[in-house]
Amino acid sequence: MTTTTETVGFIGLGLMGHGMAKNLVDKGYDLSIFARKTSEATADLQQRGAVLRDSAAEVAQHASVVFLCVTGSKDVEAIVRGSQGLKAGLQPGSVVVDCSTSDPVSTQALEAELQEIGVHLVDAPLSRTPKEAWAGTLDTMVGAAPEVFARIEPLLQTFAGRIVHLGATGTGHRMKLINNFVSLGYAALYAEALTLSQAVGITPAMFDSVIRGGRMDNLFYQTFMEYTLRGNKEAHKFTLTNAFKDLRYLESMADDAGVANPLGNAVKNSFGSGVQQGGPDTMVPMLPELVAGLSGVTLNWK
Repeated sequence: MTTTTETVGFIGLGLMGHGMAKNLVDKGYDLSIFARKTSEATADLQQRGAVLRDSAAEVAQHASVVFLCVTGSKDVEAIVRGSQGLKAGLQPGSVVVDCSTSDPVSTQALEAELQEIGVHLVDAPLSRTPKEAWAGTLDTMVGAAPEVFARIEPLLQTFAGRIVHLGATGTGHRMKLINNFVSLGYAALYAEALTLSQAVGITPAMFDSVIRGGRMDNLFYQTFMEYTLRGNKEAHKFTLTNAFKDLRYLESMADDAGVANPLGNAVKNSFGSGVQQGGPDTMVPMLPELVAGLSGVTLNWK
């Protein structure tokens, strides 16, 4: 059990947030939660000792540190600024930790806005999957003032095994977009490579026998390939829609920095096409099947 005096709020109890909140309450934190509708996640967390509140404002009234784990900046802005949003309940000295993958421009605007009422904003976006969220072994990249980072680090340690403090607020979200550009770039590359391989007589299993265990192998590859090789839709739960959103944020960040990002645009277009073909809830590992379909190729994974 923890001996901290911090009280904790959590909003965003989806695939990642449920596991993160579970670890916070199981490790002794006084936890308040809010969700727009009740679910298996809210019921589970209440059974573990969390208190379900009626609004984001009410969560803020009962928490010195509030975690957000939602889809993106539009959701974060609504949770903070809404009529029953966090700003209506936050006390001076409290901390809001945005674990979403958000637009850094929005993050910095919210930071300035919350500073006016004496509240700190931290960005701590995540890497890895819901499996690691449940196990408490996520990666997180953090943007925060040093003294605020020191304050929240014990809370981050409940659900993250690797915590990297990068610098001031906004740095975490910038690095997260770059991190996702690399991983999603791999996904687009694998999808095209698998399509070409199949077209010239090299099956996904043959492709995998060369890549797996070699210099081009990595943890992302291993979970990404679960669908192509075994039809496993559960191994890598991240939607094409969220990936496409992140790549649009990356494009905006590159434009703001005055940097050409041609590969980023190519990857974004691959995912945009995937969303149109597969629908909004299609998972990222299904991209090879969609890319192959554009060329009339069927990946022979069965």
